[in-house]
Amino acid sequence: MTPSGGRYDAIVLGVGGVGSAATYHLARRGASVLGIERFDVPHGRGSSHGRTRLLQRLLDGESTTMALADRAHDSWRALEARTGRDLLTETGSLAVAVGGDDPVASARRACERHGLDHESLSGADLAERFPGYDFPEDAEALYQPDGAVVASERGVVAHVAAALDAGATVRARERVVDWDTVDGGVRVDTDRDTYRADRLVVTAGAWAAQAVDALDGLLEPCRHATAWFAPSGDRSASLADDRLPPFVATVDGENFYGLPGPDLPGMKFGRADFRPTAPDALSEPTQADERPLRAFADEYVPGAAGSTLRLSTGLVTDSPDGRFLLDTLADGRVAVAAGLSGRGYKFAPVLGEILADLALDGGTDFDVSGYALGRFE
Repeated sequence: MTPSGGRYDAIVLGVGGVGSAATYHLARRGASVLGIERFDVPHGRGSSHGRTRLLQRLLDGESTTMALADRAHDSWRALEARTGRDLLTETGSLAVAVGGDDPVASARRACERHGLDHESLSGADLAERFPGYDFPEDAEALYQPDGAVVASERGVVAHVAAALDAGATVRARERVVDWDTVDGGVRVDTDRDTYRADRLVVTAGAWAAQAVDALDGLLEPCRHATAWFAPSGDRSASLADDRLPPFVATVDGENFYGLPGPDLPGMKFGRADFRPTAPDALSEPTQADERPLRAFADEYVPGAAGSTLRLSTGLVTDSPDGRFLLDTLADGRVAVAAGLSGRGYKFAPVLGEILADLALDGGTDFDVSGYALGRFE
């Protein structure tokens, strides 16, 4: 083990969803690795908490994204096998449209174009198959059997455990105050010590632009609130054993989502309400955050409209075009993943693998050309 203040093959700045995966994949490949996290492992101030994430092959209809989703699915399963932890639950997934079917019609066309299994359902079909839902009979829905739910905090813990087992060092409650390229590598100064490495991997989420000058002006951290409601009424049995699949629903142009959880009864709800904020000024959730989610659950998911079990806020960091920023800087000495735009965690294991490739090999077999920083020049 490399001592404090020593030299490493790679240092990972930020040990959240993607950073923990990068730390693991670097260590798995035999590199000496130090992961530095300013908060706890895991913590609730970034983009990797909230208990659950939806993983599905069809996200934006692009073949590159589908390839990443396939690899992520296999990698989550491999991490389960390595650590003995339950991380991925196969659930299927739903896209629902109320007051217009454009999102569902678009998803249907993408499924047909890529040959993905899918099934078109009406609101009446949904109520019959999944009694916990109560969308209008004329609602349009698309069911995809390959959807799954990832346990997000568990995933961070599993990646860190696997990284430590492979020889990595992880230091929490340690803040990076500066870094620079020196002597063919990098120097990282923290509020506790100074470290050197051949390569630096930056996975700092909403704080990435503070760490990397090249990201300045390209990232917009946003506040996002979610609520978890208990099972309710005579339809509460519909939530037993996670029988309600997760969904993304567009209601009169406004987007909502819901996911069952790995360790809390009921369902988590959120909506596309992303408010720009400074990452260090993230505010606590309020009843104003809860009200629209409660109204949605009361009307459309009566099986999960019980008492509030959890209300939380987190950070989503958007890029200008909603696509990942994944690239190398400083003559290849620095690999960066940022601007994951609320879609990064589900891909964490494969993004960690890509970052390890970029740091150790200078390139990767995955097609990441569409994620390069140069597209904004």
